[in-house]
Amino acid sequence: MSGEHVTIPLPDGTRLAATLYLPERLPAPCLLEALPYRKDDVTLGYRAEYEALAGHGYAVCRVDLRGTGSSEGVARDEYPPEETGDLCAVIAWLAARDWCDGGVGMYGTSYSGFNALNVAAARPPALRAVCSIYASDDRYTDDVHYTGGVPRWLDLVDYPAYMAAMNALPPVPGVYGDGWREEWLRRLSATEPWLPRWLAEQEDGPYWRQGSLRPRLGRIEVPTMLVAGWADGYGNVVPRLTAALERGGVPYRVVAGPWSHADPAHALPGPGIDLLPEMLRWWGRWLRGDTAAVPARSAVVFLRSSTPPSPDRPLVGGTFHDLPAWPAPPHRAVPLDGPLTGPGPARVLPGEAGSRTAGAPPAEAESRWVALPSDPGIGVAVWNTCAGALPWGQPLDQRDDDARSVTVEWEVPAEGLAIVGNPRLRVPVRAPGGGALAVRLCDVAPDGASELVTRGLLRLPAGDRADAEVELDVVAHRVVAGHRLRLALATAEWPNAMTLPDTGPVHVGLGTGVLLLPVAEGPLGPEATGLVHTPPPEPPETDGVVWTVERDVLGGVTRCRTGYGSSAETDGGGSYADRYEGEVTLDHRTRRQTATADTLFAITWPDGPAVTARSRVEVVADGGDLTVTVTVTATEDSAELRTSRWSSRVRGLPRK
Repeated sequence: MSGEHVTIPLPDGTRLAATLYLPERLPAPCLLEALPYRKDDVTLGYRAEYEALAGHGYAVCRVDLRGTGSSEGVARDEYPPEETGDLCAVIAWLAARDWCDGGVGMYGTSYSGFNALNVAAARPPALRAVCSIYASDDRYTDDVHYTGGVPRWLDLVDYPAYMAAMNALPPVPGVYGDGWREEWLRRLSATEPWLPRWLAEQEDGPYWRQGSLRPRLGRIEVPTMLVAGWADGYGNVVPRLTAALERGGVPYRVVAGPWSHADPAHALPGPGIDLLPEMLRWWGRWLRGDTAAVPARSAVVFLRSSTPPSPDRPLVGGTFHDLPAWPAPPHRAVPLDGPLTGPGPARVLPGEAGSRTAGAPPAEAESRWVALPSDPGIGVAVWNTCAGALPWGQPLDQRDDDARSVTVEWEVPAEGLAIVGNPRLRVPVRAPGGGALAVRLCDVAPDGASELVTRGLLRLPAGDRADAEVELDVVAHRVVAGHRLRLALATAEWPNAMTLPDTGPVHVGLGTGVLLLPVAEGPLGPEATGLVHTPPPEPPETDGVVWTVERDVLGGVTRCRTGYGSSAETDGGGSYADRYEGEVTLDHRTRRQTATADTLFAITWPDGPAVTARSRVEVVADGGDLTVTVTVTATEDSAELRTSRWSSRVRGLPRK
């Protein structure tokens, strides 16, 4: 089934490029996905999904967002203010077509999952339901920009670099038609890279609230399906949004598995499922009125179990469970009174909330302060907290980083321990010069292997004493009997996050600290039925993939390198290829850090020229200040068409 190219007019006269996949029987409900990732070449490979949905009787519309792909305009930023209005206009246009029955659903993965939620909060009349896959409700706390108020570092060599290059590609000549080259020149002249603004906006506020659903969770009134993965970095939306939907009486469904930021059918780690039947049941209920398809509220949750860590695990232990709603077990308060560091006898986790000092005299509890290590390179084994295809793999064995951290550990009960939700650490801190508190919760096997369960980071205020609360990422994980639960504390999580300047010691008061664990008592729920399971994932392809960690012992520098790419044919005998190379470094003595990325897109068309767009991103953190330089070059038939360069300096992070 081939798609039909159409243009959709917006109220301001801008035209968006869209592709329609229409079923045989019309009129039909329509499903909309809107992305900045070029529907006709870069993400053309997703077409099989739209064809499958059309084969089940749904019209599908795929849209290039303003200023991207073959749409007119300028891509000024991710989730700009006009984007939601544009998509509300698109929904109205779709609902008015004679081939549409008047009902529209919106769905998508990552970026299009974000804007599906944002559009739902805008309440366009024809929107009946949404399905948001691997998306977030908060750009500042739960995206690729900041974590705990600290800039993400490893992400600098990926998303910001490839968006700078992708936005410099031209419209597709055969789709845009006459004037495509003039539109390309206008795009090259007017489009600026997004990264400098992201690094300049260091504090949460109005800029990050734009495009973030979190301040408006209660605005969603249409049925909402959320798909999340425990190896993906965007899962924290699930407990927040389901709680708001519960309060508002809005139907929802959650499908949460072990997956990374990839199709659940083949994402690492598995086990995987075919998501198409889940979506068909969802759309059947809310776009076709099939009340037997799915309950008004329900959840399918994979409870992961202890599994040896590996960067490319094909499978993890655990089971899927059917539940009437997203589980929200109460938090159990666990005192931080286990042994500090080392394999000595550990306390057994209490079965219910007890005193925070487990009977220790107040004076003894108050004196239990420890200094966190100042090692700026702790965290390499965490890697990137939003895994996907290699080299964005899964966390490594944490034991080396654990050995360089302050750790507290406990034996788990004989029946094991099921953690479902967001753990939180509450602990007093003394950080006269500010700094960061990095928290890792690990599952430690009898042989000493340390599997990362979840993590959290918080930029600390400067001061003699403050009470800190660190919320760790959402997870559903069972620590099996015979294993230990380990809490590891440090002041860095590099290269996932930037290491802050050395502003002096950071102390934590373990004696009055408490770990709040959302512990599911008893069975989580019956084992899930009705899922369409997929074969175990094949070993990931590693040809052309670079993932190295190097330590210059004499120079005191750690260097991490990444590299990957792909190629494919496009419609009509054209071709598409991309390549991404990145490097981050950390000088352990001076804490100077660098991030360098090179991205290349190359496209040929049978009825047009060969074009390329190349970006180079260079970021240096020195003394807390950031210097960012972005260079973008576009070529046509090997001749340079335009090179643009932007450079700016951002003052160091303000101390809260």
